[in-house]
Amino acid sequence: MDQRTACDLGRAIGAGQVNAVELVEDFLDRIDRHPLAARIYARITPGRARAEALNAAARAKDGRRRGLLDGVPLSWKDLFDSAGVATEAGSALLQGRTPVRDARVLREATLQGSVCLGKTHMSELAFSGLGLNPVTATPPCVNDSGAVPGGSSSGAAASVAFGLAPAAIGSDTGGSVRIPAAWNDLVGLKTTHGLLSVEGVVPLADSFDTVGPLARSVEDCAALLGLLAGRPAPDLTGASLTGARFLVLTTVAQDDLRPAPAAGFDRAVARLSAAGAHVTEAAVPAVAEAMGLAAVLFTAEAYGLWRDTIEAAPKKMFPRILDRFRSGAGFTAPDFVAAWRRLARLRADWAAATAGFDAVLVPTSPILPPQADRLLTDDAYYVTENLLALRNTRIGNLMGGCAITLPTGEPSCGISLIAPPLAEARLLRLAAAAETALR
Repeated sequence: MDQRTACDLGRAIGAGQVNAVELVEDFLDRIDRHPLAARIYARITPGRARAEALNAAARAKDGRRRGLLDGVPLSWKDLFDSAGVATEAGSALLQGRTPVRDARVLREATLQGSVCLGKTHMSELAFSGLGLNPVTATPPCVNDSGAVPGGSSSGAAASVAFGLAPAAIGSDTGGSVRIPAAWNDLVGLKTTHGLLSVEGVVPLADSFDTVGPLARSVEDCAALLGLLAGRPAPDLTGASLTGARFLVLTTVAQDDLRPAPAAGFDRAVARLSAAGAHVTEAAVPAVAEAMGLAAVLFTAEAYGLWRDTIEAAPKKMFPRILDRFRSGAGFTAPDFVAAWRRLARLRADWAAATAGFDAVLVPTSPILPPQADRLLTDDAYYVTENLLALRNTRIGNLMGGCAITLPTGEPSCGISLIAPPLAEARLLRLAAAAETALR
């Protein structure tokens, strides 16, 4: 299987070593032949892909390439609107929903020359970190054929991990880029809320929804950030950990760690320290209180957005996802407003406590990917694993920052770096240096 990164492929196109048309045909052929492709891709867009690749090849021949990723194929999570192609967000509630125009980030990526391979399966309406979806499809996990892949950008991660796309675009509301990236040994970037447009993106909770890439390298994530934003990618040249200051968060993030994630995290932290970083452990009490607000903040908004659609046909939903949405009905408008006001103060406390550090380190997930069959039959197991899956990633969303997960070398175990809002360029430079140390 070709393991070249998206940037490697882009450089090969620029050097005349790879033809964009031949490249997209190779990926379409891989998808057509792969036995698990139907669990990864909800829909393929071969006509669009071929047309975009043909244009990219012509630009390359004439010396008119629009950027490093011009001609590179990407997969898109099935909540990004795509003109004339169904966008159903993993839910029977939206079956047949076909937008007339692309989501803004897809339009921007297309203008920059990327090639759309198709739309990937996802957790139903993006409301689960597990990636289990008996309504449409549950994508595979690259490290365990019986396990879920993480969600909600589950097919996005699987498309890259199984070699059916060089990179993927997903979304992250509480960890939906970082969990599937970690469980499939990829790099996943959660961007600052509002940095990238969510116009034309099926929402879950508008106050937290973000767009982000999943890829094989930090360089890819930086290039994809530039592609989606329509501006130059952050410069990673000369990235170093010498003198970097990291805070290992002990509040909440270290609780109930399973052995493999704990071992992977500890080894990763040791390698960062050996590469020149200064590492300090500390508690940040604001995190524990913020976690207590998560239920009202996420579920109330999600149910408010989806209540009418859900209650018109609730039997179309996976019951456990339906129950999660409906839990938002138990909160009042004053509860929601008070929670947001309190979170604003807690974010200020977090910013003050972490101001002296370049990034905060946490295990991306405290657990390994759970077993799919058991999740369907064991209610207690489902509840426990679902709550733990997104616990650590949710810290970054609640605190309003940007974050990135990197593979630790332990299968399905990631380490996350959390940085302040709009600090993506600095975070990516740190992550590039950390990636080198971890490899």
